[in-house]
Amino acid sequence: EVELVESGGGLVQAGGFLRLSCAASGFTFDDYAVGWVRQAPGKEREAVGCRNRLDGALYYGDSVQGRFTIFSDNAKTTLTLQMNSLKPEDTAVYYCVAGANYCPGQFDYKGQGTQVTVSS
Repeated sequence: EVELVESGGGLVQAGGFLRLSCAASGFTFDDYAVGWVRQAPGKEREAVGCRNRLDGALYYGDSVQGRFTIFSDNAKTTLTLQMNSLKPEDTAVYYCVAGANYCPGQFDYKGQGTQVTVSS
């Protein structure tokens, strides 16, 4: 059974940093591509970034490029999102997602989400 569990959200001031983690079970990152999406109230879901399962290539959304970094542990079961230079517009619920045809393409699985709030 595939499970994704996020942790590490919280409240931070603008310009600060946070690190989110996603613990995956039931698969490794050789089986499924993994990544992060976010959704703020009243806004559409936005791609944050993802890791391709075939070559490990990383892709980032335009709004986070250069500020956020995705990396995996050696076991390829924990995905980390390092978020630096946070802005109030980064406030959202962040979800860890995975899928066989994801990155690019649609994900099949999503975690419960973790709230990130950036104060100005």
